[in-house]
Amino acid sequence: SQAAKMKLKHNINPILLQFINFIVLVYSLVTYIPWYILSGSKQAIAKAKQVKARPVNNKPGGAYRSVNSLHCLASVLYPGCDTLDKVFKYAKTKYKDKKLLGTREILKEEDEIQPSGKVFKKVILGKYTWLSYEDVYIKAVNFGNGLAVLGQQPKTNIAIFCETRAEWMIAAQACFMCNYQLVTLYATLGGPAIVHGLNETEVTTIITSKELMQTKLKEIVSQVPLLRHIITVDGKPTTWSEFPKGVIVHTMASVQAMGAKADIGNKPPCRPVPSDIAVIMYTSGSTGIPKGVMISHCNIIAGITGMAERIPNLGEKDIYIGYLPLAHVLELSAELVCLSHGCRIGYSSPQTLADQSSKIKKGSKGDVTTLKPTLMAAVPEIMDRIYKNVMNKVNEMTSFQRNLFILAYNYKMEQISKGYTTPLCDSLIFRKVRMLLGGKIRLLLCGGAPLSAATQRFMNICFCCPVGQGYGLTESAGAGTITEVWDYTTGRVGAPLVCCEIKLLNWEEGGYYNTDKPYPRGEILIGGQNVTVGYYKNEARTRKDFTVDENGQRWLHTGDIGEFHHDGCLKIIDRKKDLVKLQAGEYVSLGKVEAALKNLPLVDNICAYASSFHSYVIGFVVPNQKELAELARKKGFKGTWEEICNSPEMEKEVLKVLAEAAMAANLEKFEIPVKIRLSPDPWTPETGLVTDAFKLKRKELTAFYQMDIDRMYGKNVK
Repeated sequence: SQAAKMKLKHNINPILLQFINFIVLVYSLVTYIPWYILSGSKQAIAKAKQVKARPVNNKPGGAYRSVNSLHCLASVLYPGCDTLDKVFKYAKTKYKDKKLLGTREILKEEDEIQPSGKVFKKVILGKYTWLSYEDVYIKAVNFGNGLAVLGQQPKTNIAIFCETRAEWMIAAQACFMCNYQLVTLYATLGGPAIVHGLNETEVTTIITSKELMQTKLKEIVSQVPLLRHIITVDGKPTTWSEFPKGVIVHTMASVQAMGAKADIGNKPPCRPVPSDIAVIMYTSGSTGIPKGVMISHCNIIAGITGMAERIPNLGEKDIYIGYLPLAHVLELSAELVCLSHGCRIGYSSPQTLADQSSKIKKGSKGDVTTLKPTLMAAVPEIMDRIYKNVMNKVNEMTSFQRNLFILAYNYKMEQISKGYTTPLCDSLIFRKVRMLLGGKIRLLLCGGAPLSAATQRFMNICFCCPVGQGYGLTESAGAGTITEVWDYTTGRVGAPLVCCEIKLLNWEEGGYYNTDKPYPRGEILIGGQNVTVGYYKNEARTRKDFTVDENGQRWLHTGDIGEFHHDGCLKIIDRKKDLVKLQAGEYVSLGKVEAALKNLPLVDNICAYASSFHSYVIGFVVPNQKELAELARKKGFKGTWEEICNSPEMEKEVLKVLAEAAMAANLEKFEIPVKIRLSPDPWTPETGLVTDAFKLKRKELTAFYQMDIDRMYGKNVK
């Protein structure tokens, strides 16, 4: 079974193991009846087995809907709140003095010199200081009015290019209220992509931070001729002389002060209507230059209505930690869900998230330890990192500690797969691991890319909470599917949300049909109010990716291949763009190859590559420094990190490890990489080789490793 494959291996004496298994059996029998009566798990087990979505008709390719919205798709969170400004006003009235947005104060900043000579900035942070719903509302109203004083007109574009922080959300709410179209750009985008986004949307004002202004905007501001105003959210920057004439720098506080004084009494406010554009969100561009997705007020509201329905007991007791880019639809949607339900949002960053994070001074507390969040969103890359870090620590334990952890891990895996809980293991064995995320997490939301079964099960076991795996695109306002909290199966993304329906379209080239048995398969199409308006100034691409049926329903063609299981849950099995036909005619799914190999301790990241002009797969691998150095030591290879990575001998050794893992994962012989290139440098959004959600940018990776591709395909493989 899948659970048996994911179990950890121990080295316990067989006789001792028999005795331990007997003790566990007795314990399980003694505790089962009181647990079954008291825990309410009877209902959870029953719910997990229920059908979660059904097709609306019996025709092949019929749309699947959630059983909770079979007759009518949900589109509004609260009656009458059909635009985002109304949603916030409703929440502000309901939760007036409750805390909403929290930020940690910086107590001290210092430079720490590393043994390599590099200088790292370290911070000591204080407590979270909070703004209430009322505070945020007033700041947003003033900021919106201040932007009007600067000449911003309703239904015109304004850009935000800023890290995830409270001011980002305040600025966004101001734009929603005044019907300004908010153009969002990732803080890690490269210069040409930023210039493209700003010029295509013809913005005259950009909201940013001091750091991004100095590091990114300074170099490109002269290439954006229409730019007139730069607003910094964190105080006045040090001026520089190279500023082009006609560009004025303001602070957010000064614009809010203008807005507070502005006389707008006789001027009627231009409120948005549901079909007005709220956000033009530039995608992270995993395939070429970023495209601006036009998302209306009703698109976002439908999306967050669907998402909120999958989070049980969402409310004022919840604390959400915000650290992913707000320019990503997953983070923006998650925060809007929280804001509309009375939750607190505490801001963080990947560099300050945990006690061990790169900017946190040793001995001081990371953000999760201080905030103790109950809800958290993560992309698989971050979960994979946590998984590898914990497993490395387990391998460093004494033999007794390691075997105890492994026994508890394997025992809990068995219990979870049956739908049971393990309170004793949770409090005795996994409490310490759970504290890595603050100790109070009750639900982890995962999206942005596929999460491996092993990592999902690890998070379930060690963090003692469900992992809600979701599937959605910027083009569907982030909404599509999310697994239900009592569904502990792995590898699936759940049933359609109550706001949308999903159907499968035949893809003949790949051999996927919605008449396939046992599961219908095909390209995933999403329909519903959450399906966005289209791409900004790109009518041809809009017509290609969006269609309207005879009933007026709008459908998004995702390019992803899925299958529907008998209970109505969707599984992503392929991607059109990831499928390559080899010279001999076999189809290779690059994503499938990567998923099978990515969780090896030796692999930090991997990109598989195949060409239709050749008969085998190759790959680029970012190896784990500690694991590869250890492998080199065992093989007697000496050299610097670069020399180890560039060594043909070490490439062969890593290939052996990959081949073993590929066989264990049941990959076909033609799917196993035959040659690899070891990369000494990691792939980060800053390198331009992965997106902000850490998805591989295949086009950029291919260009970057073109010489290696030529080398690997240049000789015949022996």
